[in-house]
Amino acid sequence: MKLASVTIARRFCGPPGSGNGGYVAGLLAGFAGDDTVDVRLRLPLPLEVALDVLAADAGGVELHGGGQLLASAVPGELELEVPAAPGFAQASAAALGYPGTRQHVSPGCFVCGPARAAGDGLRVFTGLVHDGEHRTVAGAWCPDASLAGTRSRVRPEFMWAALDCPGYFAVMPEDRTMLVGRFIGRVERSVEVGEPCVVLGWRVDGTGRRQRAGTAIFGADGRCAARALSTWIEPRPG
Repeated sequence: MKLASVTIARRFCGPPGSGNGGYVAGLLAGFAGDDTVDVRLRLPLPLEVALDVLAADAGGVELHGGGQLLASAVPGELELEVPAAPGFAQASAAALGYPGTRQHVSPGCFVCGPARAAGDGLRVFTGLVHDGEHRTVAGAWCPDASLAGTRSRVRPEFMWAALDCPGYFAVMPEDRTMLVGRFIGRVERSVEVGEPCVVLGWRVDGTGRRQRAGTAIFGADGRCAARALSTWIEPRPG
């Protein structure tokens, strides 16, 4: 059964010509009917094309386009220990070391692209705060007014988007292409527009081409507002 038709605007791109995975995961989470949602991103997400959100036979929802299954979302469980976050000043200082300003595989990414102007992209820039097995990055984020939903709160799909790219920079210190294939997220509460937030990303585990990362957003009060566990996959050559 068709629930809705959605279009991923060009503004919300991730890799060139494709929708940002966190943003699309957040859109689907809104249809999945649970606080914690497990999203599988299966194919590139086309921009500026009407896509169908369908009720899945086994529960949850699916996103279809061009006769193909692009993504699916079901209620899930999230077991993720969130480390303590640095303060806003320390996160701001860490962001000065953001490697994406020197070289970036997707400079136009809605979330982390340095080519996006303030008020257009989220400009979530994270830099290293801890190296080692559980490499950790952090950055500061003050959400723009264009992200507002009701009562000047950031819309949930943009909270999900901000949880995306910090995971990449936590697991991939080199400038290599990796795509998010699975995203299990939970938004406890939306932060306010203009609120000084800290975004954290850390490597959880993984081997070779497949890595897992945790990400979290902390509000001005220091409490965790949203968190996610993402699986990143490096495409095979060719």
